[in-house]
Amino acid sequence: MKKPSDLEPRTSNLMRLVIVDDHPVVREGLAAALSKRGDFTIAAAFGSAEELLRARVDADVVLLDLELPGMSGIDAIPHIGVPVLVLTAYANDEQIDAVLRAGARGYLLKGAALEEIERAIHAIANGQTWVDPRVASRLVALSAAPRLSAREREVLRLVAAGRSNKEIAGQLHIAERTVKFHVTAIFNKLGAENRAQAVAIAAERGLV
Repeated sequence: MKKPSDLEPRTSNLMRLVIVDDHPVVREGLAAALSKRGDFTIAAAFGSAEELLRARVDADVVLLDLELPGMSGIDAIPHIGVPVLVLTAYANDEQIDAVLRAGARGYLLKGAALEEIERAIHAIANGQTWVDPRVASRLVALSAAPRLSAREREVLRLVAAGRSNKEIAGQLHIAERTVKFHVTAIFNKLGAENRAQAVAIAAERGLV
């Protein structure tokens, strides 16, 4: 594996990939597998987002994990400057939304077949998007779910935990009447008539 200081200028038509993952076995395994596919070359591999951003490697696609030491993959995405394919073990709703808002072109879960990774790389290098079917199903659910504000989600979680309006107000450092306003808004958005029904609906839709 080439170190950043040993990188050579582009000399072929092979697609240049950069792999960013803090697990050496994952980095080396992906590099070995993809470099045998015939139309890929591994420009560099890094264990952190900071190493990637400092190196400023000439690449066509970056394969990026999200859970990294120091700067997270999500925070790094807007600064990378080339198409990013997220390859991670995690797929919670907030993370999926944050990754796509940050500008990633693809989202795959670890465990995807090598052929799917290869197709995803080609797709995003050509300006398309590629989303793991397991992630796509969550995106459908997210689009159908009511849009609660960040504060409403906080209040909803505390309601689900059995907290009273007074207790929620104390924990969030807001007025009790403000809590009542948020609870009413949550009821309206979920189509619920009471706290128990709101919690049940929220749990069914993956909101708590």
